[in-house]
Amino acid sequence: MAATVATRVIDGFEALTLGTSAGGGIEAAFVPGAGMVGCSLRHRGDELLGQRGGLGAYVAERKTFGIPLLHPWANRLVRPLPASDLIPHDEHGLPIHGVLPRVLPFEVTESSPRSVRAEFDTHDHPAVLEVFPHPHAVTVVAALDDEGLEIRTTLRAHGRRSCPVSFGYHPYLCLPDVPRAEWSIDVPARTRIVLDERSIPTGDREPVSVAPGPLGSRTFDDGYTDLGAAPRFTVSGGGRTLAVEFLEGYEYAQVYAPAEHDLIAYEPMTAPTNALASGDDLQVVRPGESYTAAFRIAVV
Repeated sequence: MAATVATRVIDGFEALTLGTSAGGGIEAAFVPGAGMVGCSLRHRGDELLGQRGGLGAYVAERKTFGIPLLHPWANRLVRPLPASDLIPHDEHGLPIHGVLPRVLPFEVTESSPRSVRAEFDTHDHPAVLEVFPHPHAVTVVAALDDEGLEIRTTLRAHGRRSCPVSFGYHPYLCLPDVPRAEWSIDVPARTRIVLDERSIPTGDREPVSVAPGPLGSRTFDDGYTDLGAAPRFTVSGGGRTLAVEFLEGYEYAQVYAPAEHDLIAYEPMTAPTNALASGDDLQVVRPGESYTAAFRIAVV
């Protein structure tokens, strides 16, 4: 009999748990019914993802945690949208992080103890078309090995309309039992996207060099590009390094490290913030075609 993925229930949702061998000691969990959010990543029993308000708050209010998929857009958007209770808003009243997870239920199509493939399709769940009128499907493949987790996402356009690509992820990383100030970071970006007071790009960009070393009292909520050929963002401490590696399809990153939370997010993005409105470097998939992006969280 073929081995199957382990399941458990969290806040009323079924979570699928992927695990490696005892030698690797890595375990990851995803919740297909809540936007395929990654709700846990453990290494030798230690939780490596910021839990913040947990799954319940994420589903009800889009209070992000873990590794959320942000779709149809990542971060903020300055664009008139139909009045809808499907969209969360930020403190300025701007739509943020796409639609609520309940609008993006995924169906598992393949699973094994180390991988899961799940799909969302607007044919089956058309509510998202109220605010993003582009028929499409999204496939997420999460695969675990002894050294980390890879998440590969494919958007396919169907129907008669092309589909813009502006999704992203926010992996909230933490180093348990290590004070935030002692975390050591490395951000490979060479260009910073200048933002206005609403965290919307102004159109300007400037050279930047983020000093590697202790996070200390530094805070971040910044967008970057010009990431190099093989972008690798790291946070280290307590004898452990977490590396977010952009494998393909992600040319932009947001780095988020607030003072009030012991976490840092290296956020892969397929387009800059507000690209659906500005058109800045916005990829568009024609009907019948697809766009794939992938990143990896390595645990060393």
